Amino acid sequence: MPMDLTVYERVMNSGYLGDIKARNLDEVRALRAECQRLEGNLSYLRRLVQGRLDIVADTAARALAGEPRGELADLVARLPSSMGDHLLSPTSGRLTETMGPGPDPTITADLDAICATDDLGKLASLDVSDLVVMRNRLVELEREVSVRRRLVFERLDALSAEIGRRYREGEVSVDTLLD
Repeated sequence: MPMDLTVYERVMNSGYLGDIKARNLDEVRALRAECQRLEGNLSYLRRLVQGRLDIVADTAARALAGEPRGELADLVARLPSSMGDHLLSPTSGRLTETMGPGPDPTITADLDAICATDDLGKLASLDVSDLVVMRNRLVELEREVSVRRRLVFERLDALSAEIGRRYREGEVSVDTLLD
């Protein structure tokens, strides 16, 4: 998966946290911010994968049931029902706060290799077997992204716990938040 692979591999390196207790607070906060950006990118990718998966799965289910798949306009009309479990609220929330200036430009490389945005308009013309293969590949990509995201959360939890410990034990003062 090319998305943030260099950053991801560095964050997952066993020495990434090092002796976290020996690091100064600014270092720990910088590591946490890096993990938050990586998690934001992974969350963004996961949402994109889930959206395309819902669309492909709906089209595959219709094809397998022998129902007409319709054209692009029909696909667009079915979006609210096929994506019902994954619709976003009107606000962007935490995601845009943690991604930084924007998502990694390579974020969708693997997703686009399976099902590019342009491919969505061509789903009605695909064979059922091609739709099933595409759906299965999207399911696998979603699992892979979810596993990576979960591992990044473990790093985030460790960093946040260390920051919290320092405040609880008086190693740093809440006044440092105002600096």
